[in-house]
Amino acid sequence: MSLRDFLERFRPVGTPGASATGVPADRTAERAAELEPALARLADVQQAAAQIRATAEQEAEALRQNAAREAARLVEAARERAREVRRQAAEPLLREARQQADALRAAGDRTASVIREHAVSRMPRLVDLAVADALRLAGGEREEP
Repeated sequence: MSLRDFLERFRPVGTPGASATGVPADRTAERAAELEPALARLADVQQAAAQIRATAEQEAEALRQNAAREAARLVEAARERAREVRRQAAEPLLREARQQADALRAAGDRTASVIREHAVSRMPRLVDLAVADALRLAGGEREEP
């Protein structure tokens, strides 16, 4: 009880002058009587709100579990598809590498062909020199080192 409520009890009930007997008004009881039905309705609302919250928490948990399952399914699908995606991503690079390898092989073949032609053109002279050296050595002539 507040000080104001306490002092309210000693306030004169009637107007000054003729004495009228009466009981001081109990404001606290009046307030309680006035507020009690509204607070009782609020208790029902609070109980309904608690029930709504509990239902919402259950639904949220179900949504979280469904989302976790869906995420796991998506990750698994992505892992299964990753090999094909990598192959598709690497395909242009492999194609370019094959083209470069073919170009290098063709350049090597051309170079080898030029060397063969050069060797064929020099072969008779080198054979003649080798035969001359062999005959000279076979004939007893030796070169001094």
